[in-house]
Amino acid sequence: MPTAEFEIPTLDGQADAFAAFPDGGERHPGVLLYMDIFGIRPELERRARELAVHGYYVLVPNVFYRHGPAPLIELPDFVGEEARPRAVAQLMPVLQAHTTDRILRDAEAYVRFLTSRPEVSPGPIAVVGYCMGGRLALRTAAAHRDQVAAVAAFHAGKLLSDAPDSLHLDVIPAITADIHLGHAATDMEPEAVRELNRVLDGTGVSYTSEIYPDTIHGFTMSDTTAFNPAGLEQHWDRLLSLLAGAFPGSDPATAPR
Repeated sequence: MPTAEFEIPTLDGQADAFAAFPDGGERHPGVLLYMDIFGIRPELERRARELAVHGYYVLVPNVFYRHGPAPLIELPDFVGEEARPRAVAQLMPVLQAHTTDRILRDAEAYVRFLTSRPEVSPGPIAVVGYCMGGRLALRTAAAHRDQVAAVAAFHAGKLLSDAPDSLHLDVIPAITADIHLGHAATDMEPEAVRELNRVLDGTGVSYTSEIYPDTIHGFTMSDTTAFNPAGLEQHWDRLLSLLAGAFPGSDPATAPR
């Protein structure tokens, strides 16, 4: 599986990035994959390669590039009970500095870079995000409606809240792409998910939004204590089906092993 590393020009500097794509020299649908708070590491590189096996060009930018190249902090191979809160505490100020303005400026650069790659098929792309990256994926899909055909957010946290910038107010209603939202059981109360789904009903887009049973925030990441194998399997089934619907002729096969 070919891989590459890039420096993506942005208005604020150069974002380092990882890409995985099928061999053979053909063009494939592009997928912009947004990281979780722990950033680009072997777990996400493996995720990109697994997705590329199914016929996609997958680009994973370091969204925290303003603070340095990935890895931004030293992480153990497995983020256990003691390491997790310490790592989150180190990275939280960086996350808080990643404002909406920065998110949207960077999204413009990432979409432009991905769609300009000679290995990427002409036409729309997909955007996928995990944890905080799920929120970035939704903002990107809303800001680039003519360029995004599908968007998926997994364990993205509270997508509906009383906050004035809650994504259900302006962001989610602006999306025209097909949507999948895979919520951890601890991310949102069932009534909040039902209310979010009512917002989605009003948009008229094709969507699925569901709570993954017996999961906690971060359940797809096998290098953390949050990992849930059944949740990861369900994630692959939903994600590959979403992409196959958005890109006819792509590989709808079952979850990678």
